[in-house]
Amino acid sequence: MTTETPRLLRVLAGETLDRPPVWFMRQAGRSLPEYRELRARAKDFIAFCFDPEMAAEATMQPMRRFPMDAAIVFADILLLPQALGQEVWFEAGEGPRLGALPPIGALQDAIEGSTAKLASIGETLVRVRAELEPERALIGFAGAPWTVATYMLEGRGSQREAARTYAYEHPEELDALLNVLVESTARYLVMQAKAGAQALKLFESWADNLAEDVFERIVIGPHRRIVEKVRAAGVNTPFIGFPRSAGALVERYAAEVPVQAVALDTQASAALGRKIQAGGQAIQGALDNLLLRAGGPALDARVDTLLQQWSAGPYIFNLGHGVMPDTPIEHIARVVERVTGKSVKAMAAE
Repeated sequence: MTTETPRLLRVLAGETLDRPPVWFMRQAGRSLPEYRELRARAKDFIAFCFDPEMAAEATMQPMRRFPMDAAIVFADILLLPQALGQEVWFEAGEGPRLGALPPIGALQDAIEGSTAKLASIGETLVRVRAELEPERALIGFAGAPWTVATYMLEGRGSQREAARTYAYEHPEELDALLNVLVESTARYLVMQAKAGAQALKLFESWADNLAEDVFERIVIGPHRRIVEKVRAAGVNTPFIGFPRSAGALVERYAAEVPVQAVALDTQASAALGRKIQAGGQAIQGALDNLLLRAGGPALDARVDTLLQQWSAGPYIFNLGHGVMPDTPIEHIARVVERVTGKSVKAMAAE
């Protein structure tokens, strides 16, 4: 392989490197003062995501400040429901809100035009790929169907009790909604790959508290079908799957979903990660984002432990969840320096 092949892509192809590539979920966001300044210029969060110039700048900001090995496009998992015709907005200090769920027939009819409504995300990817150095990878992403469905059903982030009850009481209706999301998500990810995304990530943020048979039906099945549809479209871009908080079911996910890497959350054991690696897949994670915020000797020790326990196989260093907005920048810098051996000061934003 040439020296310009991004470390992330080499690991996703199964290589074990001298050090793992590193990037952080939510690395572009409220922990950076330059992000907060940029965000203040946008009319609202949705408008921010749909502005390719601003979204590309947000994507690139952490890449200028830290020697991350990959950038992830700045967007949001709830742009897809909006593209399917459901009202989506963000309340300051409260988070996302969604209007009434459209009838399933209307959602099915909206699939065909949904990708075109997300074209600005593709333009953001084009802009970032043009600016990003060739040795640094660009990641595209989408929310996984069950996670997106919970927001669409409940109208906001929650404990998902209503959505889980709906899965039991209305299985056919939920399956129909998930099928809409499988098809529209696959098309969206194909577009992202064609626009320059070199890896694709499925965020199943709410994979917790699901019985095994339900997990198979609403997580494993939809993820598998998305990958299959993307491959059927002629796109071979590698996938990272993230069944967050799935506990023991992560092993089954790794065995049954054809992703090249499985992202692990904070609770993942050393043994689980090694077993997935031994099965031929890379792993990603699983530093606690609260520990990243706390810092200190415990952070250094945990970083060293993760490197020691998983670096003998294909491994991507990351968090078990996203960077918290009040995380000190120096803590991020310390971890990245510890993983890469590169000085962050030399890359600090002006």
